[in-house]
Amino acid sequence: MNKPIFEGSAVAIVTPFTSEGGVNFKKLEQLVDFHLQNGTDAIVVCGSTGEASTMPDDEHIATIKCVVDAVNHKVPVIAGTGSNDTAHGIRLTKRACEVGADAALIVTPYYNKCTPEGLYRHFKTMAENCDVPVVLYNVPSRTNVNISPDVLYRLAEVENIKAIKECNLSQVPEILSACGDRYDFYSGEDALVVPLLSMGGKGVISVVANLLPSKMSQMVHAYLDGDLKTARDIQIEVIPLVKAMFCEVNPIPVKEAVDYVGFKTGECRLPLCGMSEKNRQFMIDTLSKYDLSHIDSFLKGVAD
Repeated sequence: MNKPIFEGSAVAIVTPFTSEGGVNFKKLEQLVDFHLQNGTDAIVVCGSTGEASTMPDDEHIATIKCVVDAVNHKVPVIAGTGSNDTAHGIRLTKRACEVGADAALIVTPYYNKCTPEGLYRHFKTMAENCDVPVVLYNVPSRTNVNISPDVLYRLAEVENIKAIKECNLSQVPEILSACGDRYDFYSGEDALVVPLLSMGGKGVISVVANLLPSKMSQMVHAYLDGDLKTARDIQIEVIPLVKAMFCEVNPIPVKEAVDYVGFKTGECRLPLCGMSEKNRQFMIDTLSKYDLSHIDSFLKGVAD
């Protein structure tokens, strides 16, 4: 195996918007700085949590470029460039490479609900038309399509498909049986990071890391360093926050939470809308149980 794209916790970073609805690039740079100061091991930009599905292509690429420039090679930047249109995905991925993304996160094509053969051809064609490592994103709950172990076995021939962000963790043992150590695995479920690490995973692409970046990184590195008790204890500790962040459709709760703690990231774009009052209060009550002094300290040192 080659060196992993990253080990630890990659934040699936939210995209801040202005009151007029455009991307707030100044605020995005501030969020990147926060993560660089608080132990995030990689940044995933324009993923599901970043609301990429509502972004026109030029804005999508400008957002990736903003993060690449702000990171300045300190950690890997993984750009979400998936599409349900293979040709469109190729164009997005090429442009993301041009602005300096270190890797591409490519989700299963949504809505089209393609066959396994179509899925194989989609990923193979996209990967063969880009020059950076590819992370496949398997999230059947959002796309209604699962990347089966059989498809992954066939895709093993494509050299630059390096890793999988896996949300269907129950199939990981079967994938390992079919593909061995061909792929690196990253958990797409904040509540099940340690179980995936126990099967050889390298880390997590995390929603909760928007709020607890150092804690999520510490959990992974503790496990990789052999400190299973610390990793297990942190996994248990973050479960209530995980539940709060997914009490409504992601990224609605995390976007409101990041805004609530002081980052002023604005509202989600329609068709995503604000939380119900009941769930918002649940989110606030849950946040109050966690030490967020790292956020307060950061914001005190930043001119708004």
